[in-house]
Amino acid sequence: MNQPLRVAIIGAGNIGSALMGGILKAGVTTPDCVFATVKSQEHADDLARNYDVHITAGGNLAAVQNADVVILAVKPSILPSVLEEVRWGLREDRILISVAAAFPLSEIEAQIGRRMPLFRAMPNIPVIVGEGATCIAYNDLVSDHQRAIVEAIFRAVGVVCFIDEDQMHAATALSGSGPAYIYMVIEALINGGLKMGLSHEVSTRLSEQTVLGAAKLVRETMLHPAILKDQVITPGGVTISAVHELERHGLRSMLISAIETATRHSRSLGEKLVDKLKQTNAR
Repeated sequence: MNQPLRVAIIGAGNIGSALMGGILKAGVTTPDCVFATVKSQEHADDLARNYDVHITAGGNLAAVQNADVVILAVKPSILPSVLEEVRWGLREDRILISVAAAFPLSEIEAQIGRRMPLFRAMPNIPVIVGEGATCIAYNDLVSDHQRAIVEAIFRAVGVVCFIDEDQMHAATALSGSGPAYIYMVIEALINGGLKMGLSHEVSTRLSEQTVLGAAKLVRETMLHPAILKDQVITPGGVTISAVHELERHGLRSMLISAIETATRHSRSLGEKLVDKLKQTNAR
């Protein structure tokens, strides 16, 4: 009988704890095989009340030493120091996953000083409710079996897309930042309902369910959104008058431009991060 997957989650914050809950719920591994770390004992105690796993304040190296999969769920600014701490417990036959935005695989390899199966993942915040979107890139040492393991981990909290690493900036702009755009749309719909006399409760419920239902219909029918949009429109009806107003103000152009701008900014941040690391290592 195969042994359960041993998973270390370094930095069990919002994303890390969501992954932890997801893989346990999906049966990817068992609670006694999950080792998580956080910054404070208070946070460790809070998580321990919700998850029956090994949780410590600090102790990153100890957490990774016997893990089959190591998930680094920390911010880019502290990833170098975390890598310096845990690299002594890494081996070439283990899987290392980073969810730190803009931190390239090549720099992770440089920081740990060895080549091993590496994944770079960009999950978005809806992983907290099991409806996330995660884009994943990986290096050339990854086997099909290891890719399947990582896919199972992130499928436990939503949808997974594998992409080339040079597409990660666009993925960050689209799905990583995307929830913020949709929250603005929901907020605007709520305000529109309020302006027209609906109560805040009714306007909120209708807005959130409309966005949820529309997205689910796209997923389940696999029809292009333009086709579904046309199914709502009737000649001379209410919907076409609203669509005309949205087109007049350039809704689609604004969203496209937002993703374009965010992609450029993500790429710029990544370049600055790499330059800073090179300057630090040169000293």
